[in-house]
Amino acid sequence: MLHAGLDLSRRRLDVCILSDDGELVARTAAPPDADGLAHLVAKVAVREQPIAAVIESMTGARFVRDVLADHGWQVQIADAHKVKGLAPLACKTDKIDAQVLARLSQLDLVPAIWLPDPETRSARELARFRLHLIKHRSSLKNRIHASLINFGKPCPVSDLFGVRGRQLLAELDVPERWRQTIEASLRVIDHLDAEVADLDKQLRSSGADHRYVPLLQTVPGIGWVLSYTIAAEIGDIARFATPAKLCGYTGLCPRVIQSGNSDRRGPLSKHGPPYLRWALLEATLNALRYPPYRERYERKKKQLGRQRGAKVAQVDLARRLTTAVWHMLTRNQPFAPAGAGFRLAA
Repeated sequence: MLHAGLDLSRRRLDVCILSDDGELVARTAAPPDADGLAHLVAKVAVREQPIAAVIESMTGARFVRDVLADHGWQVQIADAHKVKGLAPLACKTDKIDAQVLARLSQLDLVPAIWLPDPETRSARELARFRLHLIKHRSSLKNRIHASLINFGKPCPVSDLFGVRGRQLLAELDVPERWRQTIEASLRVIDHLDAEVADLDKQLRSSGADHRYVPLLQTVPGIGWVLSYTIAAEIGDIARFATPAKLCGYTGLCPRVIQSGNSDRRGPLSKHGPPYLRWALLEATLNALRYPPYRERYERKKKQLGRQRGAKVAQVDLARRLTTAVWHMLTRNQPFAPAGAGFRLAA
């Protein structure tokens, strides 16, 4: 078998091929498009040996992996952070990176990441694009609020973008340039509202068939949007052997720095999907309305002080919810079911 290391950049794919004995077989490069990859496959195919290839996780890596896999290559996507830990380089070039990846494949040391199936990838895209539109809409709304503040106009209504708020904006006395900005922003907001509503319908119809969504909706603070997002980002719960593994995947665990007698905890690692982390923290803010979670939150916040207690307490509750989610999905049981012989969360 041959082992190929693939280093991807915007316009070029550097390739290093090693034998099973670790000897250099070839170095080459190809454009990272469908035709370039097909030409690369044809060039390597003359050696008539199976290919095991490795490419680092980055934008475009999944396309390269899918195309080469269709041509019969065995392609793994490696975790870029773990590759850097396994093979720190004093001199870093594209050719050296490709050779390092080929060497990891030859030594069977590739820190491969899990690849979701097409259905899971489609579900993730739906939830992520909805969040993307929500962020744009919130940004425009904040800009309109800022315009009112800049001209000393108070906001006497609770919802500036409801019926009464729109009337107030229509009668607002501001210079013409800012008037045009507000009107254009409102038109874009209305368009985004329509797009989000359409995505909501798709989320509801897709979530109805998902085996995790009904279970997740039984958790305090998790509605159907968050449940769909969490289910799509987790994928298959069986790939997490313990609740700690799932917590680590969310990036809600602090970094650990140990050396000798020194043991320090740093900021959150923030590894894993940021959308999953966002969904769990949003669920935590909603769960604070429920007494058990509210009591734990207030106790933790008081213990750590006003400066950092609130944020740390929220992350602590998010990890508790993550642990509960693991037990629920693993056992296929709803949150705190009546008559259960165990507790899923505090």
